[in-house]
Amino acid sequence: MTPTDARFRPGARVGVDVGNARVGVAASGAAGALAHPVRTLRRDTGADGDVEAIVELEPELEAIEVVVGLPRLLSGQEGEAARIARDYAGRLASRLGSVGVRMVDERLTTVDAHRRLRDSGVPGRGQRAVVDQAAAVLILQSALDTEALSGMPPGEIIMPGGKRKKERRR
Repeated sequence: MTPTDARFRPGARVGVDVGNARVGVAASGAAGALAHPVRTLRRDTGADGDVEAIVELEPELEAIEVVVGLPRLLSGQEGEAARIARDYAGRLASRLGSVGVRMVDERLTTVDAHRRLRDSGVPGRGQRAVVDQAAAVLILQSALDTEALSGMPPGEIIMPGGKRKKERRR
């Protein structure tokens, strides 16, 4: 997909992998083609310092959208981890204003991130520091690829407070 394609949405995106202890952050360039790791944040469930750090990244990265992974169970159902991710996405949406927040299915991305890191020679102890970033890269790259192939933004829009927004498909 090129910038002259009518379906192309120019602008950088931020990818987020929400974990219990850490949050991985990835980003794309303005072309929205390739995801790269940005940083790992420590979860701050009390003061939302991690949410604020992502909000502060948005103007620096000139992001048009934040993509948060939705960790569904293998059955497709949503469990506790999905509830936590939805709540997190809602808090981001409340703080980001006009920047959209989307949730995309991320089943097994952390498992895949561990495998890719191991295959690339990163030892087990070294993986902890970067696995969340690697998972965020996989989440964002999957979203970018899906949009490039379909011409439609993937996943579902999250409104402030965590409510889902109904979208009409073209």
